Amino acid sequence: MIEFHPVTKHIGAEVTGVDLRKPLAQEEVHILRQGWLKHLVLFFRDQHIDDEQHLQFALNFGTLNHPAFKRDAASPIHVLDQTSPKNEGADEWHSDNTFESPPPMGSLLRCVQLPSVGGDTCWANTYLAYEALSPSIQRLCDELTAVHDITASMKKAIAKGHPFDLDEVQKRVPPLERPVVRVHAETGRKALFVNRASTTRLVGLTDRENEALLPLLIDHIRSPEYQVRLRWQVGTLAFWDNRPTQHYAVADYTERRRMHRVTVNAFPEHADS
Repeated sequence: MIEFHPVTKHIGAEVTGVDLRKPLAQEEVHILRQGWLKHLVLFFRDQHIDDEQHLQFALNFGTLNHPAFKRDAASPIHVLDQTSPKNEGADEWHSDNTFESPPPMGSLLRCVQLPSVGGDTCWANTYLAYEALSPSIQRLCDELTAVHDITASMKKAIAKGHPFDLDEVQKRVPPLERPVVRVHAETGRKALFVNRASTTRLVGLTDRENEALLPLLIDHIRSPEYQVRLRWQVGTLAFWDNRPTQHYAVADYTERRRMHRVTVNAFPEHADS
């Protein structure tokens, strides 16, 4: 029997009673999806699966997303293989690829190799971040849009030696506007939807207003009561909802850390309106 064991009061649960090596029944998919919507990020321990099993599990929940900056475009698996992750971009609070249209619904990250110590990942509940704002700031944010841009992420990757063509990527993925407050397509709840990695400005505000308000909103999600921290083990898989969460990869290691990720877009019935 599938069971969910909350890790904190507001976000994160470990899942037992499921074997990801085997195809899931539709009832199991439904149970997992409801638990995922409730807990926002699910942790599956001791799941020693291969890439094909990883992919098939992911496709129960959405369609395959191909990140704009993924180097091996032919593979559905995005391999994150790092020994010096500092300043590569994941070590700041972010939602994945909010500069894409549509942004991905969720990600499934599997641990393949770990350093002897370190390499944890944190997630934050951005429903709570929105709900903790004062009513006046909530009303202001409800009316605002923000620009999301891939440029900063690409510049960091290029500076670390990754062979991207910045001009080509910028043409393929131009800046776009998104609501500052995102209404979740499945739950109807409001979540704060700006992040340090790709949100560059609030539309319609002056530079000085941006300098005051945007950092406040971005930093607001850093409060520990909104967060959960995962200590990885080889064979752990984390599945998070990219819409009401942000995450942070702790860059505190200098040994090899290898993770495999599948990113999914929403099925049409679960897509933003």
